[in-house]
Parts: sequence; structure tokens; C-alpha cells
Amino acid sequence: MPVPYNGFLYACGEALRSLYRHKWMTVASIGVVVVTLLMLGGFMIVNLNLAHLTQSVKEQVEIILYIDDEATLAERNELRRKLVAHGSLAEVRFVPREEALQRLKEQMGDVVEGYDAVEDNPLRDSFELRTTRPEIVGEVAGELAGYPAVGDLYYGEETVNKLFTATRAVQLVGLALMIGLAVTAVFLIAHTIRLTVFIRRREIMIMKYVGATNWFIRWPFVLEGLLIGILGAALPLAVLHHIYQASLEWVTANNLMFLTLLPGSMIMGQLVKYLIPLGTGLGILGSAFSMDRFLRV
Repeated sequence: MPVPYNGFLYACGEALRSLYRHKWMTVASIGVVVVTLLMLGGFMIVNLNLAHLTQSVKEQVEIILYIDDEATLAERNELRRKLVAHGSLAEVRFVPREEALQRLKEQMGDVVEGYDAVEDNPLRDSFELRTTRPEIVGEVAGELAGYPAVGDLYYGEETVNKLFTATRAVQLVGLALMIGLAVTAVFLIAHTIRLTVFIRRREIMIMKYVGATNWFIRWPFVLEGLLIGILGAALPLAVLHHIYQASLEWVTANNLMFLTLLPGSMIMGQLVKYLIPLGTGLGILGSAFSMDRFLRV
């Protein structure tokens, strides 16, 4: 409900005076918001990076399709045409046996030095394939196995299935923990604000008896909750930003290049997107709804 300009100034003044007069309850309320949002924000960082890492691993999943040595040139060309036209394949790359042998030499060195001549090359021509979605690699591999001129086909079925199972488990556990932390935050913040309102119940009832409207009484508390929510959300953001930047520097200093963490700007963007609205929203709603029982006079 809108309030006149003078009424808004009065509400702002009352909110600030109340925060100062009840400084210990203010500190307690902000502390509850800080602790709960700090836990929620910390878990969000872990969950976002886990999702990023699992997606990076998924993107490395590929199908290696070896061409049958007995296949004719026409059959090879037909196989290439079918692969390129396949709607579920995002990338089709032909790898001649000479290139495959060169790769093997780079990886294993002197172990394969005896296979220099073309006729000594034990490897086969192949296609390296990437699907549009990693989750469908098994389905696509099963379909491609029936194509003509296909010798063998490999995509690490057991490893891929374990990866997708683990990924789903991480996502479900992460979602459950985030929901649990959010519910805990709502309960703790609302309970603390309700305690603040209970301490001031006499003041609220006196204002009600002398004719003040419900919203005239409620607005200072709503603004108070807004300020508590903003402060309670800003402090965890500052702490999490410092900790995450230190973590990125530690990963770089120790050359842990396999641990590809998300950049700090992306992480902070997500945290600001969720924690600021959550903190301010909980502060406002907690103040507004905690007063209802005292306004029924």
C-alpha cells in the first residue's frame, strides 16, 4: 500500500531509530541472515563448480568408430555421408590411420618406433564423433553399430554410464541440500524477526489504540526488515567473494589446471542474483507477517 512522502520519511526515521534502540536484536537478526546466507552461498559456489566440472567431463565424451578394413571406397563414402547427415552428431572428424599412428607415437614414444612404414601400421582409419548431447551417446552408438562399413565402435560404455549416474546423484543431492538450507534460512530469519516484533508488541498495541492504521504501523517494520535483509546479504557476498578469489589464486599458484573453476565474476553474478533478493525478501516478509497477530486488536 503506498504511503505519502511525509509518511515515508517518518517510516524511514522510525526504522533507523528502532535499529539503533534495539541494537542487540538488530545484530542478532543480521547475524542470522549472514550465517544462513553464508552457508547457502557457500554451497551454491560448490554446486555451480561441480556442475561446471561434470559438464566439462561430459563434453569430452566421444564415439570412436573404426572403419572395416574390407570396406570399399564407395562404402566408406556412404558411411561418411550418413554420419554427416545424422541429426544427433554435432561433430564428425575423419582420422586416417597415419594420423592415429602419429598420435600414438607422441603419447608412447619409442614403444611404437618400429611401425614407420604404411604396411606396418596396425591401426585403422576411424571417425571421431561427438553427439549433440552427451547423455544420448549410448543410444547413438547403438544405432551407428548397424551402419555398413563399420568395423568396431568404442565410447567407453561402462565409464560413461558411471559418469552420468554420478552426475545425476550430485545434482539431486545438491538440489536437496540447497532446498534444506533455504528452508532453514526462512525459519531462522522469520523466527528472529518475530522475536523482535514480540519485544515491541506494547508499542504496536498503543499505536493501534490511538487510531493508527495497520500500514502506518507496519511500514517502519517493513523498512527495518529491508535494511536487515540488505546488510545480512551484503556481508556474506563480501566474505564469499574474498574466499573464492583466494581459492582461484591458490589453484593457479599450485598449477592445478585440471581443476577448472568458474571465473569469479560469473560466480558473484549468480550469488548477487539470488542472495540479495532472498535476504531482502525474507527481511520484508518476516517483518510484515510477524506483526499480524499484534495488529488484530
